[in-house]
Amino acid sequence: MFVGVGGNTGRLPQIAELCAQKGLRLILDAAHMSGTRLNDRHVGAEADVSVFSFHAVKNLPTGDAGMICFKESELDQLVRKWTWLGINKDTYTRTYSGGPYKWKYDVEHVGYKYHGNSIMAAMALVGLKHLDADNAYRRQISTWYDELLTECPAIGRIPVNPHCESARHLYQVLVSNRDEMILALNAQEIYPGVHYLNNTQYRMFNCASGTCPRAEEASNRLLSLPIHLRLTRTDVKRVAKSLIKIVEGNS
Repeated sequence: MFVGVGGNTGRLPQIAELCAQKGLRLILDAAHMSGTRLNDRHVGAEADVSVFSFHAVKNLPTGDAGMICFKESELDQLVRKWTWLGINKDTYTRTYSGGPYKWKYDVEHVGYKYHGNSIMAAMALVGLKHLDADNAYRRQISTWYDELLTECPAIGRIPVNPHCESARHLYQVLVSNRDEMILALNAQEIYPGVHYLNNTQYRMFNCASGTCPRAEEASNRLLSLPIHLRLTRTDVKRVAKSLIKIVEGNS
């Protein structure tokens, strides 16, 4: 049995310990966590499987693709074959390994063509050099939002574990009448998002409706404010002041 975790970074060590006690595999949805550190270590090592996304809108964008990491080397080796058509030796290994038969490989089973391509890998290698600086600026934007939004207690904010250096892919708040807030902000050419709906609100999981009341409550109130590398303090101030004015006007 597998337990999936996404976003609950601060409690990862405790969740990993609980899974070990219960004989469960821990899967970390690390789609937004490139560059995130917990207790000065990059997140992912706590889980049996960690999955990162390098989609165009993520912190480490390559256009698409991602990375899956396994704690067990046997699983890592097996999935590498699955992602490369079932071939047990990829092109890089055949090129740089030694011996007269380095060109020789075997196809052990039917696999898939799921590996990332070389162009995206090259983009990632360059992006890695800028990742920490980019994430630091996202944290600065988040700090500006925190400072400005303290003026309005009606706007809830999502706490970050003090031992976590977050990638801050999102800056989320909790508001009442969320959909009305979005329309009011759109009228001022400010375009927030919603990340994400509680899974039980989707048709495929509707059978579990009502089983996660706290997640459902948050789902109905979550609002993601604009956060990207081109935002200035002036931009952040305009967004924050606009939201405060709308919230206070509806109170």
